[in-house]
Amino acid sequence: MKHLRALTLALALAGGLHVATAQGLRAEVGKPLQQAGDYLKAGKAKEALAKVREAERASGITAAERQTIDAMKAAAAQRAGDTATAIQALEALAGRAGGAQLGQYAEQLANAYAQQRNNGKATEWLNKAIAAGNNSGTVRQLQSYLQSASGNYTAIARDAAAAVSAAEQAGRRPDEGDLLRLADAQQRTSNMAGYGNTLEKLLAYYPKKDYWNAYLGRLPRKANFADRFLLDVLQLRLASGTLTKTEDYMELAQLLMQQGLPGEALRVTEQGFKSGVLGTGAEAARHQRLRDLAVKEEAETRAKLEGQATEAAGFKEGDGLVKVGVSYVSLGELDKGVAFIQRGIAKGNLKRPEDAKLRLGLAQLQSPKTKSAGVQTLRSVKGNDGAAEIARLWLIVGNGS
Repeated sequence: MKHLRALTLALALAGGLHVATAQGLRAEVGKPLQQAGDYLKAGKAKEALAKVREAERASGITAAERQTIDAMKAAAAQRAGDTATAIQALEALAGRAGGAQLGQYAEQLANAYAQQRNNGKATEWLNKAIAAGNNSGTVRQLQSYLQSASGNYTAIARDAAAAVSAAEQAGRRPDEGDLLRLADAQQRTSNMAGYGNTLEKLLAYYPKKDYWNAYLGRLPRKANFADRFLLDVLQLRLASGTLTKTEDYMELAQLLMQQGLPGEALRVTEQGFKSGVLGTGAEAARHQRLRDLAVKEEAETRAKLEGQATEAAGFKEGDGLVKVGVSYVSLGELDKGVAFIQRGIAKGNLKRPEDAKLRLGLAQLQSPKTKSAGVQTLRSVKGNDGAAEIARLWLIVGNGS
């Protein structure tokens, strides 16, 4: 947590110009200070601090000389590990400063006190830094550290949420660190609904595999989450690159077969064989049998689908047409599939209307000419059983996770 703004100032003072000339200092003050700067540049902090003390012993020190001495003393003491001396110098500098300069000195003082484990004084100076308009990333990090040290995760959540909200309102992507601080604080305060929302923001702004694993791992355990969406969870894992185990590929393919979607199951098995997850080891023959079965059932589904479509058209409910449309989509016939799903939705009397919208949006999302319509359809999905959440996750995948 060491910050070297004072060191930067000190080195600038010793950057090849004679200090006495550059700053109007007397030789008895300027010469040892320049030597101190040279020592600092050479990495000899203790020797630099000794030279600062030599300058300090001059009589009749002026205000300008005092300012330069304190800046060099703070820098040398910080580098030498003499935190108490650095604090003394920084507090003297802060006492003569205002505005942005005060904010910088206050930040350094907060860090110095934090190094001493004096969190009370660190917090006091941190608040002064913020009041002076210093809201840098390092200030926020120190604020989080001090709040964590005090166990005040409610305050961490409040401040991190404010930072995230401010970034979003300004049209900027929130800082990943702010989102992670918020998620951690929400977990520690048992705000699991808020934690889920923050994880979703992490996925939207920083779609990393770790965040996908965290989100999809907890999703099936949520209250009211319907088991019928477990297939979607596995498909989202595949799409996000987090489906890596042989048994998961097999489970996904088998579930797709059970749902009458052998075309999709075949694509999953082909991907598994291509990546080497399937087709090797003691179970290689079983993997091949599953792929062969998917090929066989895909052909059978194609042969039966036209008759199923005719039958579904006579139903009072639109669910049959939706199911036929989803089957056509799984076989790669997107236009026909979308048309059947739309006919089913238009017919009405659906058992689960939001599920139908979800399937329509996913189908539309797969074609460049209907992708924008798919985005709108998925955004319109409602409900608290998982449909709306699954729709949002597919939108994140579709945006290039």
